[in-house]
Amino acid sequence: MEIDPFIFRLSIFILSIFIGYFVVWSVTPSLHTPLMSVTNAISSVIIVGAIIASFSSLEGSGISFSNILGFVAVTLAAINIFGGFLVTQRMLQMYKKKEKKKNK
Repeated sequence: MEIDPFIFRLSIFILSIFIGYFVVWSVTPSLHTPLMSVTNAISSVIIVGAIIASFSSLEGSGISFSNILGFVAVTLAAINIFGGFLVTQRMLQMYKKKEKKKNK
């Protein structure tokens, strides 16, 4: 009996969703900032692959479906990276000591 490759890949995808959900929600707040840094690094690798996908097969045959998906992937990964940097910056601001104003 042979398993259909689509079903095999779909089951891996569903398992990775569950594992990712439980890993992310079990992170303590003090580890949130390093986790976001790693996520930003992974998103930058995704951008490189998406740029390659968006510019593949542009030899004059017009815009293909993979070009559109590559562009969408670049856009979403860029939003994820910049949003991650903003969240990381806000988290780091929470750990800074507040300076008291001196009355003179």
